Amino acid sequence: MSATSSLPDLRARYGPRYRWLLLLSVMVGTMASIMSSTIVNVAVPDMSHQFALGPSRAAWVSSGFMVAMTSSMLTTPWLLARYGYRRTYSGAMWLLMTGGIAGGFASDFGLVLAARVAEGLAAGVVQPIPAIIILRAFQPHEQGRATGIFGMGVVLAPAIGPSIGGLLVEAFGWRSIFFMVVPFCMASLWLARTYVPMTAPGGTVATRDGGRLDWSGLVLGTVGTLCLLNGMVELHARPGAVAVLLLAAAVAAFGGFIWWQERQTRGGGLPLMDMRLFQSRAYAMGCVVSGIYGTALFGSTYLLPVYMQSALHLSAAHVGTILVPASLVLAGTMALVGRLADRKPASLLVSTGLALLAASFALMMTVPAASPIAWLVAWAILGRIGLGFILPSLNLGAMRSLDKPLIPQGASAINFLRMLGGATGVSLCGIVLEWRLAAHGQSLMPQAGVSTERLAAFNETFLMLAALCVLAIAAARQLRADPRAGA
Repeated sequence: MSATSSLPDLRARYGPRYRWLLLLSVMVGTMASIMSSTIVNVAVPDMSHQFALGPSRAAWVSSGFMVAMTSSMLTTPWLLARYGYRRTYSGAMWLLMTGGIAGGFASDFGLVLAARVAEGLAAGVVQPIPAIIILRAFQPHEQGRATGIFGMGVVLAPAIGPSIGGLLVEAFGWRSIFFMVVPFCMASLWLARTYVPMTAPGGTVATRDGGRLDWSGLVLGTVGTLCLLNGMVELHARPGAVAVLLLAAAVAAFGGFIWWQERQTRGGGLPLMDMRLFQSRAYAMGCVVSGIYGTALFGSTYLLPVYMQSALHLSAAHVGTILVPASLVLAGTMALVGRLADRKPASLLVSTGLALLAASFALMMTVPAASPIAWLVAWAILGRIGLGFILPSLNLGAMRSLDKPLIPQGASAINFLRMLGGATGVSLCGIVLEWRLAAHGQSLMPQAGVSTERLAAFNETFLMLAALCVLAIAAARQLRADPRAGA
């Protein structure tokens, strides 16, 4: 390892500001990875037309990315220990950029799907890295501020991305969506070469002598995720034996994954998910909150636009008008709450956020069918303020109780569980909504005028999301641990 690439040398060269430059470096790449996950949705209609895709095949543009991202998160600690921060991060950025270029030039849908999987693998590796850096490079009294500033930038990517993506698709076609990540990746590669050290977490030298990747665990986790996603989709579309078999296979695969990780942990192996993490009550409860929060967040991103268009008959332009201001408020809230996270207990901040999020879902039931826009904006903003309380505080509250060597594993596992919750959230909301629509004698087929029965079905689905948030508050109250992770 070059002396100029070591952590002590970089700290000496750039002084106290170095940790912020390091955070900026990984922030740009994380924004690119998050943007690649959401922006492609605006290109699906044009892509479906060009490749003559049915709804089920088109869905794999998103679900293929999601499965790859969720599974690859588990490999980040092993990659960091073996190759160090710079090689791992830069390798993920090269893969993300390659996926973007390949997808943009793809001549058939198989290549598009392969490009999306490559982008998902890269995004999964990158996303746990900022939390590891914040807990290792920043002092406990400034970790909340760093998390808030980082989160403010990251949440703006999915807020602004679809709007820019829509303009690109209209002006240059769907291929431009894939190329959009290229400048972000090039910038992140330059920043990584300048500011990201070659060392592994903790400042140790990265070594390839630490053991093999847990391929058995990775296969079990991937199979479980794949079966869960497909089982939920099948349950949503065609409830029956196939859905039951897929969900049973998911349970079996995840059960095997947990058994194998416990065996690896007890035997001194290198598990993808070190089960010693869950000996910390704060961390275990943080994972519960993260899973439920992921379900509610991803479920609501599906439910809100459908509600506004199908139940209230608002145009797509109105939906964007309502949701973009809420995302901007979220970014500002995160910056403010990040500072509070350095002084206030995580249990208080996360519980407050969950309560506000639950209130926003419950208050959706009060939106009048006539002139609903002002109320929708108000309750959407209230929900995003709640998210702004949760996001900077949850990871810190869960992981500050961990011993330093377990921080990379902790960041990887809590992100994995959040994404697993999110992967089920969309299908769960769809299933509950269709159940309640059927109970009221309704469907999602277009109809003239606002239906009281259809509104009731959506209101009951929002109530389910509110109940999930209230359930998560009970776990959030256990996020009480003295900080033990330092610089």
